[in-house]
Amino acid sequence: MWERPRRRARGSSLQSVGEGGIRQGDAATCVARSEPRRRSLVVSRMTDNNRLDRVWEVIERVGVCMLTTRGAQGLRARPLEARPDRAGGVIWFLTDLRSTKGDEIAAEHDVGLVFIDADEKVYLSITARGYLGQDRVKAAAIWKTSDKMWWKGPDDPNVGVLRATLLTAEMWDGPATRAVAVFEFVKSQLTGGKPKLGENRKTTIDMR
Repeated sequence: MWERPRRRARGSSLQSVGEGGIRQGDAATCVARSEPRRRSLVVSRMTDNNRLDRVWEVIERVGVCMLTTRGAQGLRARPLEARPDRAGGVIWFLTDLRSTKGDEIAAEHDVGLVFIDADEKVYLSITARGYLGQDRVKAAAIWKTSDKMWWKGPDDPNVGVLRATLLTAEMWDGPATRAVAVFEFVKSQLTGGKPKLGENRKTTIDMR
């Protein structure tokens, strides 16, 4: 026997049931609760994108970096002019195949890149995966007039193309004076400690 539906007491709130058996009032509560989380995710993505953009802006503006490799005698650093490819997430370099860095990178692909923007007091340390070889097409594509100081042209047999795929970046964007910041940054690289730049504005960014 079917029971007659009971009448709802006066003054009680009415809630209709939507698809899936979820009351509209409950659904509104779920949306309200999830909204802050949604906003947090959006802000987080925007922050990550801003940090990535900041890293690439420093790379593109500074241009020349110190490339560090590990060899039989320990760590070695030398200046190289960067050819950044933001869309590809890589930095290209032209380098001489007669140098020892080819053997060093072949033995240990992880390399370090340091960019310093002294005017804006930004110090950027990047870990990248390096591969060195000959690629005349790519060498011609990234060739600059200043490269003639070292080679006859992109077809020179001694021209090597180094591709550095960015993995992680650490950026110090602090208010310290230029002299103090350089001292603290170099000291941190030697000791493994944290540079004292005043306000703590170091960020670590996943570049992959």
